[in-house]
Amino acid sequence: MTQPEDTVVQEGRKLLDPSELGTKNYWEAAYDREIQNHEDDTEDEGIIWFDESNAEDTVLDKLDEYSDASGRALLDRRDSRFLDLGTGNGHMLFELREREDDEGGRWSGDLVGVDYSPRSVELARQIDEQRRAALQQTDGDVSAGTSDLSGYANLSLHVWDLLSETPGDWLQDGFDVVLDKGTFDAISLMTPETDGSPHPCDRYRQTVIPLIKRGRYLVITSCNWTKNELLEWLVPQDGELVLFDEARYPTFTFGGKTGQSVVTLVLQRRQIEA
Repeated sequence: MTQPEDTVVQEGRKLLDPSELGTKNYWEAAYDREIQNHEDDTEDEGIIWFDESNAEDTVLDKLDEYSDASGRALLDRRDSRFLDLGTGNGHMLFELREREDDEGGRWSGDLVGVDYSPRSVELARQIDEQRRAALQQTDGDVSAGTSDLSGYANLSLHVWDLLSETPGDWLQDGFDVVLDKGTFDAISLMTPETDGSPHPCDRYRQTVIPLIKRGRYLVITSCNWTKNELLEWLVPQDGELVLFDEARYPTFTFGGKTGQSVVTLVLQRRQIEA
C-alpha cells in the first residue's frame, strides 16, 4: 500500500482519503484470486506483507529478542499467546509456528489468526492444512487422529470483524502479543460513518486494547503512517498504551528528509488498571 497524496487533518491528526483498499469487497476479490492461484500452484501462498522491506523477519527477530534468556526475557516461548489481526493468508503465524531459536526451542503458546474476509480465512486454512502435512512428513511425531502437531504451537483461524463484532471464545484471558501488519493501514482507508460515530481508527484502538493482556504488547507495522502519526492515533492520553520499543529498518533520504518505508512500533498496555 502507498500513502495517498491528499490528506486532511482532524483534531490534530491526519486522515487519509478513503480508498478501495479499505473495503471488504476489495479484499474478498483479492483472496478469491489468491485461492485460485494456490489451487493452480500449491507453492504459491500469496502476498507476504511488506516483503520488500523484510518486515516479517524483522518483527520475528524482535520477538526472538524478547524471549532470549540471556537478555530481557520479556516473553516466555512456552506459553505466550499471539493474535494476528487481519491474518490474510496466515503467513506470519505459520512462520512463527515453525521458527526455532538457537537452541531449537519453538513458540508453543496458542497462535490465533482473525480476518474479516471469509475468503482470507479459507485460504489460510488451505495453506495451514498443506503446511501441517509437510511438518507431519518431516517430523513424524504427530499423534494419530489429532489435528495438532506434537511439539508445535496450536494454531487456529477465525472470521472476525474487529470493528463490529465481539471476540469469540478464542480470546480467553487475552494475548501476550497482538500483531498487526497492515490492518490498521487498511482501516485508515475506510470511509468514515456520517452519523457521528467514532472514526474507524479510533474504533480500532478501542477494540484492540482489551485484547492485550496487561503489561503485554501490540506490535504494529505500517507503510501509511510515520511513527509520530501512529502514536497520535494509538497512544491515548489516558496512557492505556505507551511506546515500548520500535524496530529499525534501512533509511532513505529524499528532499532533505530521512525516513523509513515502513514503521514497526511495539506498544505496551498499562500494567495496572486505572
